[in-house]
Amino acid sequence: MTMKTFDLPIECRECSLIHSYKEIELLYEVAVLLSEAEDIKESIEKSMRLLKREGYLDRCALFLLDDEKQYLELFASIDLTPQQQSIARYALGEGATGLAAQSAEPIVIENIHHDINYLNKMGALSTAMVSYVAAPIIQKDGVVGVISANISKESPLNFDNIVHMLTILGSLSTGSISVHNRFKREKETLQELKSYYKDEMLSEYKFENIIGKSSAMQQIFSMLETVAPSNATILVRGETGTGKELIAAAVHNISPRNNGPFIKLNCAAISETLLESELFGHEKGAFTDAKEMRKGRFELADGGTLFLDEIGDITPALQVKLLRILQEQEFERVGGSKTIKTNVRLVAATNRNLEAMVKKGEFREDLFYRLNVIPVNLPPLRERYEDIQLLIKHYLKKYMREHHKNMHFSKATMETLLEYPWPGNIRELQNTMERTVLICPEGELQPEMLNHILPFNYQKMHITQEKTQVTQSEIQENSTPATSGNLSASLTKGSLQEMEKEAIINALVQNRGIQTKAARQLGMTARQIGYKIKKYDIEI
Repeated sequence: MTMKTFDLPIECRECSLIHSYKEIELLYEVAVLLSEAEDIKESIEKSMRLLKREGYLDRCALFLLDDEKQYLELFASIDLTPQQQSIARYALGEGATGLAAQSAEPIVIENIHHDINYLNKMGALSTAMVSYVAAPIIQKDGVVGVISANISKESPLNFDNIVHMLTILGSLSTGSISVHNRFKREKETLQELKSYYKDEMLSEYKFENIIGKSSAMQQIFSMLETVAPSNATILVRGETGTGKELIAAAVHNISPRNNGPFIKLNCAAISETLLESELFGHEKGAFTDAKEMRKGRFELADGGTLFLDEIGDITPALQVKLLRILQEQEFERVGGSKTIKTNVRLVAATNRNLEAMVKKGEFREDLFYRLNVIPVNLPPLRERYEDIQLLIKHYLKKYMREHHKNMHFSKATMETLLEYPWPGNIRELQNTMERTVLICPEGELQPEMLNHILPFNYQKMHITQEKTQVTQSEIQENSTPATSGNLSASLTKGSLQEMEKEAIINALVQNRGIQTKAARQLGMTARQIGYKIKKYDIEI
């Protein structure tokens, strides 16, 4: 039976108080050791040796529960050989150590030489060791480990005090381990993000940095400013090169997640076999080249925004997994069984017709509706006539500064560029401006210089010439020499214009008077068809 301090004679009470002060002093030293630790395991073992030096315990060991909470694994110990350390592992309920974890109560064995609960897995006991104490370490989530020690005959403390001492040492140790692991995870996350961004030049994209003064773009900006503060999934649709990634980055930067990571992935740029690993990560040994664990984009984007471009190119099997993560915000790495929670805002993009793919069974209908919460339809550059000149000037200025050149477009050259349909959209315009700065001489740029800059326009010009030559040859074959010249002039100036006017009227009728659609059907720009409508005095 344990005696209480106030039941003891005065002299013994004084001795007890001395021991109490010494315990407090020792525990203070232990706390200092653990708080200044760089190597947490080494600091815990130093703390154990400090208590051993004062005669309180022998062969102390700290066990932690594994991730599955099935086994107690040795983390730190003193007085054990490497072989003894390798076999020091207990299942829940196994021996005194396993019982302490299972019951969440301290287990005290007064005589280890006559108790079957003392398994002595670690072997080599001395006759001086007579008792064994195993104290569970309990945190808010329950038991996280067990701290144990052998007690000799000469120990100055009773069992209650030893349990108390071990419990404090265990709590301090696991608290330090928890802090250490959190810092380690944060460091690894920062390193992974640094590695991810290593070869990328990131810009602070906000709407004011995206060039777009046209009414169509202003409407998009207004809508995105409204939905950006939410966590709703956004589906950006538009032709290749219309700036879908810039929109995603801008949404991230004006959202509450702007301090979190902005991670992006082009689903069409990675093979089907590697895409799952890129999205969800993989465990070590999950496949032949998986030499270490790797986090996927969903895990890296935790707390931030993930931009998935070309979402229409993912396989049906991955569509199922993507649907799950959108619904449950959880997933497993490739080759792993542990469920990982994530908090990610998804912005997806595609230039494909997802509705048609749903009808054909190529894209899951339920996933389409999950992605299409906030649809954003980016117009092609040919429908943003007001923005073309702004973009030309912006990129020309950028590449002139980069390549240390000075040039400007003549009025006629600028008109040619404005009439060009830009099938590759903003990306083509950007590349064209860089090519212009690199190829053309400094000074004023004339229209003929664009023959090497705009291959599409160059081909179009030659096709027109060939058609004119064919028309002229037909006139000559079907008329006399005396009248061929008049017929040619009449046809080129009269009939061709009538044919062009009739084609424009038909296109407008077919497209219900919508000029942009009629222009697209005829291979014109919106500006060109507007000019022709005025020229031929066509009523709409």
